[in-house]
Amino acid sequence: MYAIVEIAGQQYKVEKDQKIYTHRLEGEEGAELSFDKVLLMDNDGSVTVGAPTVDGASVKAKILGHVQGDKVIVFKKKRRKGYKKKNGHRQALTQLEIQEIA
Repeated sequence: MYAIVEIAGQQYKVEKDQKIYTHRLEGEEGAELSFDKVLLMDNDGSVTVGAPTVDGASVKAKILGHVQGDKVIVFKKKRRKGYKKKNGHRQALTQLEIQEIA
């Protein structure tokens, strides 16, 4: 059984006991969350497609922790002008464990 759910503006294909990383969400570690924007559900071969969402379907998840992603280096340069900029970025992420698809 799996579902396609929208979390923090992005779509994820999730299954029970799966761990995923999303953009930073509100809530503390150990908190339970419920997502109602289920776009598609598959229950052993019977696929239910929402228009735009599946009525009555929800995905329950637990926050495992708040982490930061890998560092991405942004380097800009213009030749012969002496212009150089170096910038780093680390995305704030939340690790979720999918508890139940209902």
